Amino acid sequence: MKPIDRRTALQAGAAFAAGSLAACAAPGVSRGTASGASERDVLFDVPRPFVPIVGSDAVFPVRRIYCIGRNYAAHSREMGSDPTREPPFFFQKPSDAVQPVPIGATIDHAYPSLTKNYHYELELVAALGGGGRDVPAAKALDLVYGYAIGLDMTRRDLQRAMGEQKKPWEIGKSFDHAAPIGPIHPVARVGHFTKGAIVLKVNDVVKQSADLSQMIWSVAEQIANLSQAFELRPGDIVYSGTPENVGPVVPGDVMLGHIDGLPEISVRVV
Repeated sequence: MKPIDRRTALQAGAAFAAGSLAACAAPGVSRGTASGASERDVLFDVPRPFVPIVGSDAVFPVRRIYCIGRNYAAHSREMGSDPTREPPFFFQKPSDAVQPVPIGATIDHAYPSLTKNYHYELELVAALGGGGRDVPAAKALDLVYGYAIGLDMTRRDLQRAMGEQKKPWEIGKSFDHAAPIGPIHPVARVGHFTKGAIVLKVNDVVKQSADLSQMIWSVAEQIANLSQAFELRPGDIVYSGTPENVGPVVPGDVMLGHIDGLPEISVRVV
């Protein structure tokens, strides 16, 4: 066999690399080759999570779920933190953690595995219809498509155990159906939310009660801060923090979430 010179080897290597990159193109997207190669077959279907939109047959596709931690001073104190105004911190849930809650219905929500201390956290959710990087707070609300009521459900014992071990506490926040959410109400219908009662009842007993104006970081400020760390895009949703008095629920409990200006959501733990 004739030896391959260095120049030929480099050219062959470059051609192989280009072909490998093309082969790694997203499934179902045409490679756009001159030969008119057909679209690639998708190995299997992955359901795309979405949330219904009030007043529309369209649905809101969920790209990412961002959540802010300890955004009400009293809740920060009950979690053992200093509520002084420090840079906000965020965590994520998987997009398929959403569990849509229809208006006027009580849905069943399965008590998750591994936990013996399962907590509710009622929150205002902002759904983004625009995106960008380094968005100034003064323009951040322009990205909001609409709002919903959501529950940031938490396996508190697992979260605390991981925190005590100085390990990521994702297992306490990210699991199946960890993000029940009501339908999205477009800003054109409901406007923006800077104040108003936020109340959670469990079995008709008030457990959480505060005002949205008590947020340490407003929705606009949250979006601005997130955009410094991530490129925000349409389909992102932001859980904007929960008031004090988070607590446990057990099978049979019914959670009723209320935010002034939005229909209530009702969730039964089973």
